[in-house]
Amino acid sequence: MVRPILIVGAGPTGLVMALWLSKAGIPVRIIEKNAGPGEASRAMAVQARTLELYQLLGIADRIVAAGIPVHAMHLRRGREEVATLPFSDAGQFISPFPFILSLPQDIHERLLIEELSHFGVAVEWNSELMRFRDDGDSVSAEIRRPEEDEIASFSYVCGCDGVHSSVRQGLRLEFPGGTYDQMFYVADVVASGTALNQDVNVSADAESLLLGFPIRSEGTFRLVGIVPKEFAAKSPVDFEDLRPLVKAQIDAEVQAVNWFSTYHVHHRVAEHFRVGRVFIAGDAGHVHSPAGGQGMNTGIGDAVNLSWKLGAVLSGTAPESILDSYEPERIEFAKVLVHSTDRAFRAVVGTNLQSRAIRRFLVPRFGPLMLRLDATRNVLFRLVSQTQIHYSHSELSEGVRGSVQGGDRLPWLPNSDIYDQLSSARWSLICIPSGTSRVTEMVGRFGIKVIDVEFTQEAQSAGFAADSAYLVRPDGYVGAAFDIHEPDLMLSYLEKWFTLSVEN
Repeated sequence: MVRPILIVGAGPTGLVMALWLSKAGIPVRIIEKNAGPGEASRAMAVQARTLELYQLLGIADRIVAAGIPVHAMHLRRGREEVATLPFSDAGQFISPFPFILSLPQDIHERLLIEELSHFGVAVEWNSELMRFRDDGDSVSAEIRRPEEDEIASFSYVCGCDGVHSSVRQGLRLEFPGGTYDQMFYVADVVASGTALNQDVNVSADAESLLLGFPIRSEGTFRLVGIVPKEFAAKSPVDFEDLRPLVKAQIDAEVQAVNWFSTYHVHHRVAEHFRVGRVFIAGDAGHVHSPAGGQGMNTGIGDAVNLSWKLGAVLSGTAPESILDSYEPERIEFAKVLVHSTDRAFRAVVGTNLQSRAIRRFLVPRFGPLMLRLDATRNVLFRLVSQTQIHYSHSELSEGVRGSVQGGDRLPWLPNSDIYDQLSSARWSLICIPSGTSRVTEMVGRFGIKVIDVEFTQEAQSAGFAADSAYLVRPDGYVGAAFDIHEPDLMLSYLEKWFTLSVEN
């Protein structure tokens, strides 16, 4: 009997991990020290790559229907619009989801909890991990529960419990980084104005920066901005202090404030994401500036990356060594993300003369020129959407055919049903053109689904090559790329990373 995996924390990262594992038939328990799901909007942006991962779970359509697709970003100076970035134009050949989905975290979490219930798994609220011990072949954990404390044994423990993670602290991992000087505010408001619509609106000038975008229903918006120094020294700051500033920046009339908070932004990455049988993911492992709405999406990416590997090990289809690839793949991206968002964040929101000049002159004057270039739009969409994430340096990545190499996210091929055939629970083999009988027979022994694809001009433009075989991981990344006439190379790869032959 397989011991369950203990997931600590029922935010989006923990819930997606529980959902992915449950769909793969792996027993899980998910505990949360709070009494119930959150009631505030918190993280709002669901990026294209996250929706692609949800498509593998079969829930993307439901998630999209619950939110507001945001199709463009408008750069403004008060009432004046100085530049526009249409996400749909930039992303239509990159992802089936060429937009940012605005979805309040509380709604997001409830949808995930409901999906999880279909597998008979419920979040154990008011339950807190007190201590744990890695026993080599399992992990003993003491859990404080409302009725009585419990000591239980688990196959693995995954800490998805946020910035103040008890799991990370229990592993005694360093969490190096720092905190930005500026104070920020977030407000969910009912408002009207010429610069508020169903898109992202950014207002920048020498002294300030403000973002506004839609939430929940028509006429409600999320505002995020910098608290001026003269108010930051005050305690507490309230929205009335900032109302004149908001009016000046985006010409908005705020009728009601549903939620308001101030905060400081941190930038940190843990020294490790794994110690033995214990892992951390999401904010427990990395926090950074809110630039580009990356935080929650990065945590969900961690969850998916780890979940399919844990599932493969516990189902007996992969060696335990595959778990060694989790930290290198995800910590590298976390470090790059923190570094890049830190540089961008400091440049845009800083208080020095250089940052003020960027907001006052460079953004409004050169931003429109840059955003007219298709290349700029595509680069920005790939960065924000997280479709540019790759694992080319991973031990799991091998080979290159065309412009697609091991570790790449599987390119999107419009007008193809490839993506509908991928599975969150198993590997797939894309054959271009149809696979030879030897290749088909070989991968069938390993439970790999074969997907035949015609070599068209569209496929070539997407980066695929003729006479090629692409092994696709359960998370939609290419594990390896081979010449279809060299099956022995493919067999060597399969024998390294698969341990059980199963029926199709």
